[in-house]
Amino acid sequence: MQGERPERDQRAAGSEDIDVLIVGAGFAGLYMLYKLRELGFRAQVVEAGSDVGGTWYWNRYPGARCDIPSIEYSYSFSPELERDWRWTERYAAQPEILAYLGHVADRFDLRRDIRFDTRVMAADWDDAAGHWAVTLDDGSTQPTPHLILATGALSAPKTPDLAGLDKFRGDILHTALWRDDVAIDGKRVAVFGTGSSGIQAIPQLAARAAQLTVFQRTPNFAVPAGNHPLTDEDRATAARTLRADREAARHSPLGFFSAPRPGAAKAQDPAARTQRFEEQWGAGTAGMLLAYEDLLFDEESNGFAAQFIRDKIAGIVADPDKRRAITPTGYPLGSRRMCSEIGFYDAMARDDVTLVDVRENPVIDMTADSIVTQSGGYPADVIVFATGFDACVGAIKSIDIRGRAGLSLRDDWDNGPRAYLGLAIAGFPNLFTITGPGSPSVLSNVVISIEQHVDWIAQCLAALRARGGAIIEAEADAEQAWMAHTDEVAQQTLFPRADSWYKGRTRDGREVFMPYVGGVGTYRVRCDEVAAAGYAGFSIRERTSI
Repeated sequence: MQGERPERDQRAAGSEDIDVLIVGAGFAGLYMLYKLRELGFRAQVVEAGSDVGGTWYWNRYPGARCDIPSIEYSYSFSPELERDWRWTERYAAQPEILAYLGHVADRFDLRRDIRFDTRVMAADWDDAAGHWAVTLDDGSTQPTPHLILATGALSAPKTPDLAGLDKFRGDILHTALWRDDVAIDGKRVAVFGTGSSGIQAIPQLAARAAQLTVFQRTPNFAVPAGNHPLTDEDRATAARTLRADREAARHSPLGFFSAPRPGAAKAQDPAARTQRFEEQWGAGTAGMLLAYEDLLFDEESNGFAAQFIRDKIAGIVADPDKRRAITPTGYPLGSRRMCSEIGFYDAMARDDVTLVDVRENPVIDMTADSIVTQSGGYPADVIVFATGFDACVGAIKSIDIRGRAGLSLRDDWDNGPRAYLGLAIAGFPNLFTITGPGSPSVLSNVVISIEQHVDWIAQCLAALRARGGAIIEAEADAEQAWMAHTDEVAQQTLFPRADSWYKGRTRDGREVFMPYVGGVGTYRVRCDEVAAAGYAGFSIRERTSI
């Protein structure tokens, strides 16, 4: 738990001298381990789960699937891996993605350097020794010169603080910590949240529950996933241009194979604009945002796309009260995470599905078998929290990390999340974050961003090793300038117009926009420039000078 620090009274059982400790065995941790091994580093991964997968190990809720096309949401570092894995659907479901990551671990023999069922509790920088002392959940420690946090941007579940929750005697689930032993069939199920995971789970739960009650704070824009099985012809077609598509994605705004279509929505005549929106409607999660190149920058153009989706919702959900509650208004399309749906609006239109707007009708209490709102009670046997994550920073802050002079990362980030390039944090030497705040991370094809971060970190560690194991740390001025630039770029878009989990908060309530929205390609160029300039913005000192 936060604030608790186990006694560091012994070295980790079975531990050995290592060069790098990696926290997390998802997409980021597995590739980081592979890359470091390739360069001759002795690396070890610590993983809280019982197997590889990261987010895809824990998120096993009904309907869980990727919202980026499977072929794009996969590693590009190995042509052999690309050839021997056959995706079965355009948007892979959780079991298939988990199987893919298991295949990667087996193919490259990664499991032998992963400690499963082990959680990192704390990490202390020892300036005299020039290494981190990492405390594990059994109270033992693992010293390591370098610490890499591959903990994921969406991996620390967030549960609302609801009055009377301790009175409820039914089962309580979170989509990110799903349990298959809880009975859903024929039960009265209450779901909190209509974000991405809620939109995926609700159709599945509605089909199985006797009664489903959905408690919603903010409705989200959702577009049809357009999912379908992949044929041999689909895979062969993709393979012919895969190398070129991968390279183009690395230098694109969002890291996707598809780029925004040219033009401004507001400049096109209504009939042509509607036709283009229709073409993009079934093009997947980012399809509507790629309809015109100005949708994330121009409010008027954005309004046309948002109204198109509202009209689509109106054509599915006939009940006027439900339709009003589930139709997003008051913020631009895309400024909150775009969601993809498979039967979500159809499920919400069902007579056995009730929608409660908690802004108008807040939850005030609970009983052993019901949720009590201002207007009355709703019976429930099972509560499902689809309430998302402490995004971008939660998994990192769950570890009690102390840098130079005992500086607490938790306390430091309470005044706003910050990291230079999303890669390193001033005051915390030899510590790297993969897709941390200040990087494209959640506003990109995250696998593209992960590979770029891993490659950059590995190159940096190799450069440090060539200097005899030098110590590197982000400079405070460079970090501050980068986060100011991240915010400045965000303010030129419509992203800050919404109250979203893209924003962090300071102690005094100020908002900090966390992802870098300047584009995956632009960001890559900047990172390469920093490395080429001898790691500009970093201080590097020789280990012998300690």
